[in-house]
Amino acid sequence: MAANPKDITLSIRPESRVDLIDVSERVTNEKEDFFEEYQKSVYASHHTTAGYFEQSFANRLKNDPGALEAYVGTFKKLFPPNADYRHDQMELRDELSDAQKLVEPKNADSHLTYIGSGLENCVTYLNDRKSPVYFIDLDGTNGKEHRSRKTTIVGYNSETVLQRQRMDIQMSNHPIDSINLWDERVGVLAQLEEKIKELGIEKGRIDLSLDPEEKNTGLTVNEYETLLMRHDLVEVLENPVRFMAQRGVNMLRDPGAIKEKAKDYMKYDLVHVVNEFIDSMGLSESLIERIIDKFFQVPAKRFLRMKRGVSLIVSDDETGKGRIVSGTYQSPILVQWRKAEDRLRHVNVTFTRFE
Repeated sequence: MAANPKDITLSIRPESRVDLIDVSERVTNEKEDFFEEYQKSVYASHHTTAGYFEQSFANRLKNDPGALEAYVGTFKKLFPPNADYRHDQMELRDELSDAQKLVEPKNADSHLTYIGSGLENCVTYLNDRKSPVYFIDLDGTNGKEHRSRKTTIVGYNSETVLQRQRMDIQMSNHPIDSINLWDERVGVLAQLEEKIKELGIEKGRIDLSLDPEEKNTGLTVNEYETLLMRHDLVEVLENPVRFMAQRGVNMLRDPGAIKEKAKDYMKYDLVHVVNEFIDSMGLSESLIERIIDKFFQVPAKRFLRMKRGVSLIVSDDETGKGRIVSGTYQSPILVQWRKAEDRLRHVNVTFTRFE
């Protein structure tokens, strides 16, 4: 008789700000025969600066922690700590109390690295106990303090698609825009929760994907904080090397110099970043010029690994009723870098039950 789907929730203590933790090893410690009993697993991070890469991408890098860290490092150079991020200017963060402003981490660089590098909150793996599965934390420490992290893994053997539907998302008239799909005014969360109840899903997955005809747009799961999404991410989409080019200089004092200085820094820095990227990917050096050309032509679309879909776990493990497993600050976010026709974006939703 096939085993019923099972949840395992792990608590993780990173050892450094950027840390790669083999979660599969810890799952085996919790349940020794987990990877023999279940053919597939869904891994979900509860955090906006820590997640997983898709199995195909991790396999391409041979599940080598050194290669994965080098790949992430290319984006850490694009988004260095202590640059001119609005998110990190605590005096502007009206949603925080004075006490919170004293302890809130300055981690805009980690959020942007998470989004840009293609890390995901939720991934599905074919189980192979010989291969590690890395939980990648980009913000594991805050000063001397080690942060507490949480991840949920659901093992299962088969899945059934119960329903598909399309949602229309109203966008603003701005060419570059981001919409928090968990915003009550958008109404997506309420619709999903109602459908989970209607379909009787206890353990499963919800997949949100952009309609194939949608262009110049992407999906991610992250913190929807106004300064991060409305300012820092917008500036990255307009000029991905904007923060790398600062090199500790406040470029806002000389806005007219940003473009020219960015070009000067790119002559040196970007070549090194691309070289490290190619080394970590194991690609031929003959691709360097092509990659740089594409980067200059359409930087945001071609260099940032913005996803066209995100997944969410449904589980009844804590409440006895199927619910979306989500961290406190996690929200699915729809981002566009060109205006949508009729100011609408179309998102396809698939409801799947694990068996």
